[in-house]
Amino acid sequence: MAIAWKEEVEKRKDDLLTDLFELLKIPSVRDDDQASPDAPVGPGPKEALEAFLDMAERDGFTTKNVENIAGHVEYGQGDQTLGVLGHVDVVPVDDFWDTNPFQPEIKDGKLYARGASDDKGPTLAAYYALKIIKELELPIDKKIRFIVGTDEESGWECMDRYFANEAKPDFGFSPDADFPIINGEKGMYSVKLTFDDVTDKLVSFEAGQRENMVPGQATAVVRDIKDDFSEIEQSFNAYEGIDLTVIDQGTGSFAISVTGKASHAMAPANGINAATHLAKFLTMIDADLANDPFIDFLGQTLHEDYYGKALGIDHNDDIMGVLTVNPGVVRREGLGQSIALNIRVPKGKDYAELDARFAELAAEKHFSLGSAQKTNKQPHYVPADDPLVKVLLDVYHKQTGLEAHEKSIGGGTYGRLLERGVAYGALFPDSQDTMHQANEFIALDDLFRATAIYCEAIYELVKPGSIA
Repeated sequence: MAIAWKEEVEKRKDDLLTDLFELLKIPSVRDDDQASPDAPVGPGPKEALEAFLDMAERDGFTTKNVENIAGHVEYGQGDQTLGVLGHVDVVPVDDFWDTNPFQPEIKDGKLYARGASDDKGPTLAAYYALKIIKELELPIDKKIRFIVGTDEESGWECMDRYFANEAKPDFGFSPDADFPIINGEKGMYSVKLTFDDVTDKLVSFEAGQRENMVPGQATAVVRDIKDDFSEIEQSFNAYEGIDLTVIDQGTGSFAISVTGKASHAMAPANGINAATHLAKFLTMIDADLANDPFIDFLGQTLHEDYYGKALGIDHNDDIMGVLTVNPGVVRREGLGQSIALNIRVPKGKDYAELDARFAELAAEKHFSLGSAQKTNKQPHYVPADDPLVKVLLDVYHKQTGLEAHEKSIGGGTYGRLLERGVAYGALFPDSQDTMHQANEFIALDDLFRATAIYCEAIYELVKPGSIA
């Protein structure tokens, strides 16, 4: 049966954008301060989940809301279940947007909004693919379960609760990464380092919003410092991409801020870490600050150590690539300071090795280890010869004419939740990746191309006699 998938998407693109705009307007950032039993990760994520399920009910699908933290849409019947897993929560925003991040705006063929590419846009593209299959009344012999979470950008509590109540699909994909496919995902190892007693000259040091983001802003207040570092300040500001501001508060006290570039923690070298740059600056202006274990570790050991070489944990896998390190959140804690590290680990690096190395570093560098281990996730890989991978690559090649090959990333998607689960789109090889950045967008052409690919891919996986 030959189906003109692109034409079917073209007929519905206005409706897709209307629904997507409504979803993008919801500020679905996790908010623990407003969390409640009725809204486990805050009112925004709950509202976005309800809005998505309401769309599906409007379109005649069976839906289920699981504790206002996750939900699903179901279609079809069969002994096997295809899972499509997306999320409607988003990362926080900063002050560097040119538009209102929660008022979607189209400019020059691009849709700007927080969540446009991660992951509301791709989630709606995959949902519309399912909607098209339903409206065309195509024959299928498997169940399709479209699962939506509200805490993907934090601790995945949504999926923990969901799968405590619901069975896992047999195979599936998450529309939350790149084409042609992501069949390998690095593990995620988080660790919190606490320096219990910092120098009295450091009043405060704050940076970062989430571990999985390179912090684009950092601020510190120092005191009892002589104002004789103007030349250092000028040379530091000459560093490409850095904006450092010093405010003299009088009597030797200064408020210092650094603006770098936020980006996704899976590729920390793509960002400019404001926290480590600020610490580096502090080591340059005062001997006591330079000798403080916290400032030294952040500004020397961790500064631009994207691959863990200075930490002594570097590792490379032929398929998954290199281990990466992101100092994502820095906070004042009592008289001390903490640093939360987000480490993306390819297969072949045992987490016990990391535990042991950080125990050694704790003794050497005078910090204690926190309890962030609960977020650890092991590397995930689905072989290239798996029928699921083959079908998805074949559809991508057929619709784009581009080379289709396996790929691994440092990011973590819901695909890893299924033994036979992968990530699939919606970024194309020539797409600009703005996930977790200011002025996040998705190109409209990419959105519609992805929708057509999802249409054919889902149908090829669930049509009678399909091999997946």
